Amino acid sequence: MKGLRAALLGTAFAVAATAAAQAQSGPTLRVGMAAQDVGRLDPHFAVSTIDRVVVAWMFSGLVRFKPGSIDPSEIEPDLAERWETSADGRTWTFHLRRGVQFHGGFGELTAEDVVFSLRKSGTAASSAFAADFRAFQTVEAVDSHTVRIVLRENVPSLLGILTNYSGGFIVSRRAVEQRGADFVRAPIGTGPFALDRVTPNQSAELVAHAQYFRGTPQLGRVSYRFIPSDASRDLAFQNRELDVNYGRADQTWINRTRQVPNTVVDVFEPGELAILNLNTRQPPFNDIRVRQALAHAVNRAELVRFRGQDVAREGQSVVPRGYLGFAQQPLLPPDTNRARQLLAEAGHPNGLTVRVIHTQLPEMLTMMQVIQQQLRRSGITLDLQVVEHATFHQQIRQDLSPLVYYSAARFPVADIYLTQFWHGRSRVQTPTAVTNFSHCDQADAQIDAARVSTNVEEQKRLWAEAQQILVQNVCGVPLIETLLVFARRDNVDYGYQLRGSMSLGPVITEQTRIR
Repeated sequence: MKGLRAALLGTAFAVAATAAAQAQSGPTLRVGMAAQDVGRLDPHFAVSTIDRVVVAWMFSGLVRFKPGSIDPSEIEPDLAERWETSADGRTWTFHLRRGVQFHGGFGELTAEDVVFSLRKSGTAASSAFAADFRAFQTVEAVDSHTVRIVLRENVPSLLGILTNYSGGFIVSRRAVEQRGADFVRAPIGTGPFALDRVTPNQSAELVAHAQYFRGTPQLGRVSYRFIPSDASRDLAFQNRELDVNYGRADQTWINRTRQVPNTVVDVFEPGELAILNLNTRQPPFNDIRVRQALAHAVNRAELVRFRGQDVAREGQSVVPRGYLGFAQQPLLPPDTNRARQLLAEAGHPNGLTVRVIHTQLPEMLTMMQVIQQQLRRSGITLDLQVVEHATFHQQIRQDLSPLVYYSAARFPVADIYLTQFWHGRSRVQTPTAVTNFSHCDQADAQIDAARVSTNVEEQKRLWAEAQQILVQNVCGVPLIETLLVFARRDNVDYGYQLRGSMSLGPVITEQTRIR
């Protein structure tokens, strides 16, 4: 491990030598994050909030959400300056901007980089988002600055897959091939900021990309600092050691932080839907009565009161509210007596204990501890094994926890959420794994049929039917949807109004400045 760490650091320092030459004389933006360390900075493996926030500053997509928005109607050109599609919606042609430069002297972006990136994103071995690209038949370079995508079937939103988010990020082919496994800590993109270095358990330092195609950033550097303790991070912000602070999505924190002089608290979309994913293939949750008991033991209204009305709302399905295709479901109500009765019927008259792997990320840990108390009232004891956040992601994907608390937001179309979390192909520990921790596959037919339908009303009906099936089988227990919270000094101007961000944090652009 020491040798690997040394290799990664050596690569990072090599990046630093190149990137430092690009650094501008502008100010440094200091961002505090609730993290022990960064995870994987290859954007196609950036699944945690910690990683998603920072890769959005380094990479671009063919298209992008308008900064500050998650409205699909506001998707606009990014690396592609224009595109057209065939009448049947299955052939898309993208025309790239000319002169776009990669970080670190890796040269001009070409169609070959885009083809390589999208093929990489669509391959399970090199991407956590391969399932999103299942409908891609071919991706080819027509010429040096034109890319053609042919779909084997229609998808609900192709542009949504190609945005500056998840698998849509474009990487340098040459950098990936040269750096191999080290690319996760030495990434090369085309975004407004380039990675300078990563100091483990301390920070990731970024420098302005002077050749950024939208213009040289007004900031010279961004210091992304890892401060897992809420108290330490808040104190650093109050002492003006941070300009931007990852916030706690609870009312007490928001009210207190709003009282800090010269501070703005941004509360923004998307709402991350938290779900207790129950492994239906393993004891004790292979018995639907146990799953139903757990569902009855959860009190969503109590969770919203705990988190705060400004930032939380009750989950109403296994798909978040506001998504195209969302359909509210009749969830099992809180009922302690019924929960105990079901446990007894399932052979657990004295209750049961479940060993659960969970993250130390403060916001998620606090909420899980509240749920732990709720379940205890019904005789269900959660034995929490708390691990570092990156380790949590690794272990739950190894199917090591029969119950997984997972909070996530995705592109706001039901297809993507249903496919990633509830389709049989996405079951963890399979070749096509994504984030199906429940191993449910009962709604696969509805999910697949909705994806290829060209009739919007038919799609909605099928998505609603899929949600009904999943809820009735108690594949997961929806909890609450929590909005995102960051605090900033009032002299920090992002360059846009922060109403939403698919990267789960403020997007730092070339227009971001410190007044």
